[in-house]
Amino acid sequence: MNEQTGNAVADHRDFPTADTPDSGYGRISINNNVIAIIAHETAKKVPGVVELQGSLADDLAGMIGKKTKDKGIRIEKESEELLTIDLTVVLEFGVKIPSICLQLQSAVKEAVEEMTGQKVYAVNVVVQGIRNTGEKKAEG
Repeated sequence: MNEQTGNAVADHRDFPTADTPDSGYGRISINNNVIAIIAHETAKKVPGVVELQGSLADDLAGMIGKKTKDKGIRIEKESEELLTIDLTVVLEFGVKIPSICLQLQSAVKEAVEEMTGQKVYAVNVVVQGIRNTGEKKAEG
């Protein structure tokens, strides 16, 4: 892990796309907020994922305007071509945790690579809690 970019909102660095042909028009960069939103939208579609849950720092940032779609997602740049995505999730009570996490890793990796052309080195998942779908807050 060479360069840690922190929270998707805390660092506004852009990542150059890996497979951008030289069109003669200029450079294409994708802000890490875009990658975080792709990861968030993909993760919430995986059955068994209740929500992405941020840290205390995310909660404090929420008080000053942090967007909920960045919560629980962290992007790290491994090299010029590779990203690592860290997700902190709350899963539905009763699911097979390893199975859901594998689906989540696969779906997020595929979506980010397909939409951005950026290669994903790893998608790390931390299960912060579990909850019955009728509950409002996670107690993890």
